[in-house]
Amino acid sequence: MNADLHCHSTVSDGQFAPAEVAARAHANGVTLWSLTDHDQLGGQKEARAAAEALGMDYLSGVEISVTWASRTVHIVGMNVDAENEALQKGLECTRNGRAARGVAIGEALAAVGIPNCYEGALRFTDDPDMISRTHFARFLVEAGYAQSTSDVFARYLGDGKPGFVGHRWAKLADAVKWIRDAGGEPIIAHPGRYDYTPVEFAALFDEFIQLGGHAIEVVTGSHTPDQYREYADVARRYGFEASRGSDFHGTGEGRVDLGQLPPLPGDLTPVWERWL
Repeated sequence: MNADLHCHSTVSDGQFAPAEVAARAHANGVTLWSLTDHDQLGGQKEARAAAEALGMDYLSGVEISVTWASRTVHIVGMNVDAENEALQKGLECTRNGRAARGVAIGEALAAVGIPNCYEGALRFTDDPDMISRTHFARFLVEAGYAQSTSDVFARYLGDGKPGFVGHRWAKLADAVKWIRDAGGEPIIAHPGRYDYTPVEFAALFDEFIQLGGHAIEVVTGSHTPDQYREYADVARRYGFEASRGSDFHGTGEGRVDLGQLPPLPGDLTPVWERWL
């Protein structure tokens, strides 16, 4: 089973349309796929149709932005009902404020001598209400201010950097409820990306379990090989099911392409086993 259950399209901040992402996943040997755009379900019909036409199994997905302990955490909702009204309304509320934050990011970068960033970032998205830091990162690379999108985040857009603008996202309890009420499974995405202390991580995992969460991403394009092992140990310790996904956004971005991750450790329970 070559499962890739975390990636993005132009519906949020990916480079390719949902059907194009499906074709790339299939070409790379993916057999079970999910499109998980940020706070958006708009690409699900196209993604499912393309996946099924190519012979891939498909699970509807979404990646919800959550604020927990003053930092952003992402919760993947897997195998959700994409037509669920409560989930759709929750995501709409979560998206509110992206456009205003984008303007603020542009102003912050202008203040440190990088003009016209908001206008530049808009060229990478069809929807101003979905503008994200990734769109700014692409513009800054194109304009020569950094070598890569990861370099942009390290220098300009990460927490505490000159272009960082905070935003209050959904509550963890709300995100988990929306996902579960839509028939899906909440999964903590790429935990290795979050700058929490061991005590904070323990509190996050404990609260997630109390809310009904049972899974984390272990093997993901956002983790290093050392973190594969670290979060496999977390899954064992807490009894979490494990997920796997490239977090693919486009060519030249991220550590790995669709379908190119190593397998999950054999002693972990894959989250997809409940559906296949």
